[in-house]
Amino acid sequence: MTRTTDLDLVVVGLGYVGLPLAHAATAAGLRVTGFDLDRAAVDGLNAGVSHVDDLSDDDVAAMVSTGFQATDDPAVLADADVTVICVPTPLSPDGGPDLGAVTSAVRAVAEHLVPGRLVVLESTTYPGTTDELVRPILEEASGLIAGEDFALAFSPERIDPGNPTYGLVNTPKVVGGHTPSCTARAAAFYGKFVHTIVETAGTREAETAKLLENTYRHINIALVNEMARFCHELKIDLWDVIRAASTKPFGFQAFHPGPGVGGHCIPIDPNYLSHNVRAKLGYPFRFVELAEEINATMPSYVAHRAQNLLNDHAKAIHGSTVLLLGVTYKPNIADQRESPAVPLAKALDTLGARVVYHDPRVEEWDAGVPVTRADDLATAIAFADLVILVQAHDEYDVAALAADARLFFDTRGVTTGPEVNRL
Repeated sequence: MTRTTDLDLVVVGLGYVGLPLAHAATAAGLRVTGFDLDRAAVDGLNAGVSHVDDLSDDDVAAMVSTGFQATDDPAVLADADVTVICVPTPLSPDGGPDLGAVTSAVRAVAEHLVPGRLVVLESTTYPGTTDELVRPILEEASGLIAGEDFALAFSPERIDPGNPTYGLVNTPKVVGGHTPSCTARAAAFYGKFVHTIVETAGTREAETAKLLENTYRHINIALVNEMARFCHELKIDLWDVIRAASTKPFGFQAFHPGPGVGGHCIPIDPNYLSHNVRAKLGYPFRFVELAEEINATMPSYVAHRAQNLLNDHAKAIHGSTVLLLGVTYKPNIADQRESPAVPLAKALDTLGARVVYHDPRVEEWDAGVPVTRADDLATAIAFADLVILVQAHDEYDVAALAADARLFFDTRGVTTGPEVNRL
């Protein structure tokens, strides 16, 4: 396969996955262009403005200064040696992945596909997508054969927004190709800017590896969330239990309860696998479905715990002001995707509470119910009947906030003392 191109890489989709990929490749000296249909994002990037948590404006400006550019013109797909697809795959109404964005992106790539190219899918999806959906579109539109005329692979994204230790470059990259030669080609590409490459037997194994990683977390989070409920009833300090269990140097990994799960990975990815098992094999993936049931009900559980706390202090939740601290899906980022704060706010609203929120990283929040943003945290703490810590951002001095609050409910287990109520 011969390759004569003007660009080393075009990244399709410049969100939380695609932009860090473009950044790492650019930093390694590759000639990179990003393709995205969001004109505002494209214009912002070309002006040196970042729209994701893990990259600053200075990072993007540095990319642009070394030749990176963003565009919404699909003609750029004809110029790249490698095309990596990083578009969203949200849940569809039937519980499987919505592959509309993937299909559109693949069709655009197919229109410009020529011999010698490498096409990689990074979007999280069900096992078989690369071979059953992506490959036929590429082959039929181009007349080329994967593994012979062009290389095709899947490499799951492992982006963890806000992680100060592990980023794209030092997180091992899983790669599985349509053929062994496709795997080798993709491994060689990623090896230019990722320290460790892990090759799998094929695309299905690489696709399933991503789902196993997040299903493992989903199930173990559900385990401790269910334990939080009965430990509270039995007057057992689960946080102390987890601390003690964590001292075992083998056979145990600590997971912690919370008000629900959020982000793209944990509440969504395991459903791809569950949906695939039901669709293809005709029976349920019971662990995943039970975990989903437990985790999805945690916001409602937290709301009823809040109601009980107020009752214990001679207050009705109806008409009470409840202040939510941190409405993102994890601490120290601005990302609100699938945040458990949304169903929590809705549950509190249903119980008649007046919901107020504060988040140093979120200027506007659509919770689907009326909420008020607290501009002054000290004033909001003083007036709230109940304060619920949803995300423990570093900006919060949680011990001081708990001391100042009339009633404090810590769903993250980061505070101690007699004045604190923990999940």
